[in-house]
Amino acid sequence: MTRAARDRTLVLLRHAKTEESNPGGDHDRELTARGRRDAAEAGRWLCREGIGLDEVLCSTAERTRQTCEVMWEAGCSEGEVRHDRRIYGATPDVLLDVVREADDDADVVMVIGHAPGIPVLAELLADGEGSADGHRAMAEGFPTCALAVLHYAGRWADLSFGDARLERFHVARGEER
Repeated sequence: MTRAARDRTLVLLRHAKTEESNPGGDHDRELTARGRRDAAEAGRWLCREGIGLDEVLCSTAERTRQTCEVMWEAGCSEGEVRHDRRIYGATPDVLLDVVREADDDADVVMVIGHAPGIPVLAELLADGEGSADGHRAMAEGFPTCALAVLHYAGRWADLSFGDARLERFHVARGEER
C-alpha cells in the first residue's frame, strides 16, 4: 500500500546583515543593528503569514544563530532547532543532504544559512512553477534576510532538485527607530 504524499513547506533563509569582520574570524561575525531589525521583521513576517516552524536547521555561525534567536524574540513560532556545521559554507548538494535528514514528522522546515548556498539551493529546488512575482524577485538577487518559501509534496528524504514550487519570496527589512 502506498501513502499519499504529504504537503511540506521548506523555508530557506539567508542570515541577516552582519559586521564586515570579527577578530575571531568569519564564523564569529555578528549581526549589525540593521541585521537585528531585519531578523525581527523576518520573524514577524513568518508569524503574519501563518508559517509555523516544526524544525529549524541552522548553521553554526554566530550570525545564523543570532538571526534565529532574534526571530524567536520577535514572535516567530519556535521550532526544534538543530545546529549543523555542514550548513556553514555549504554547496547546494550538501544543503540538500541536510534537508533530506529533516525529521519526517516535520511538515515545515526552515534552513538558516549563507550565500551562495541558500540562494542557489532555492533556484535548483524550484520547478519554475508557483509565484511568478517570487521567481522574478528571486532572480534579481537573494540579499541578507531574504526568505524563499517552497512547497513540496513527499518525504524529506526523497526531495530532489526541481521537486518544489516557489510559493513566496520575501526580503525582510525592519524599520530603523
